[in-house]
Amino acid sequence: MTVYLVRRLIQALFVVLAMSVIVFVGVFAIGDPVEILISPDADQIERERAVQALGLDLPLWQQYLVFLGNALQGDLGRSFVFNEPALKLILQRMPATLELAFGAMFLSILIGLPLGLYAGLRPNAPASKAIMAGSILGFSLPTFWVGLMLIMVFAVQLGWLPSTGRGDTGTLFGLHWSFLTVDGLAHMAMPALNLALFKISLVIRLTRAGVRETMLMDYVKFARAKGLSPARVTFVHVFKNILIPVVTVVGLELGSTIAFSVVTESVFAWPGMGKLIIDSINVLDRPVIVAYLMIIVLMFITINLIVDLTYSMLDPRVRLETKGT
Repeated sequence: MTVYLVRRLIQALFVVLAMSVIVFVGVFAIGDPVEILISPDADQIERERAVQALGLDLPLWQQYLVFLGNALQGDLGRSFVFNEPALKLILQRMPATLELAFGAMFLSILIGLPLGLYAGLRPNAPASKAIMAGSILGFSLPTFWVGLMLIMVFAVQLGWLPSTGRGDTGTLFGLHWSFLTVDGLAHMAMPALNLALFKISLVIRLTRAGVRETMLMDYVKFARAKGLSPARVTFVHVFKNILIPVVTVVGLELGSTIAFSVVTESVFAWPGMGKLIIDSINVLDRPVIVAYLMIIVLMFITINLIVDLTYSMLDPRVRLETKGT
């Protein structure tokens, strides 16, 4: 296990280094932030001062080396707009995005697993066909449109839920969380559901496919032949064996949910990292954009490692080999 972890950490280091080059070059090749940050009436001398103050007068490779050296010390640069450390700005918004992403994944598992299990066990039932039809809608409907419809119905017409913002928060581990208060949960309900819609459909179809495949296996037929109850066959022999692909997808989708919550946060004015990155892109706040993308890369690598380690706990047949494949 130790050798495996060391090998994965070395691989992760090279991935982060490669992504830092790609992200830095890609972001710094887009536009000129001075044109946005400086008044159009400013003269050439003021523009040159601004360029020097932002460190944009150096060659691109030298800017990258400065960025890399500072990053190794935990400094991902200072925001051009807020004049604060970019990492600090992201960490301030991270709890809002994380609780929204985890809330969405919780809903996807809470709703998707039982519906997918039912659809797999009774594929010809009318309810199962309705579930599968609903999952197609979940894949097809645009996130921004669903968000607007949720606001129209539950906030404007029915008045049950607040439409925007994060609401009251509670403090846990020195951070502010919406799920700790009733008002915060009310504000969180619609954006979490909107973000979870695609994931629910994915979990439903993945669970149904796994159940249909597992029901044909010999060990399931043998369990039935021994006279085990349907509930025991389902939850001991079927459900346990479909968890590995579900865990894989849920783990990977958690990373994508965090990274691509931009649309949902924009629609519901949720003050998370996605809203911050949209505002930063609009004003070409390069340090914040680069820092955000690097944080997302680290999150994906960490989640992938956790998923790989979870394999061995769910299925003893899955072994962590010490030799590369």
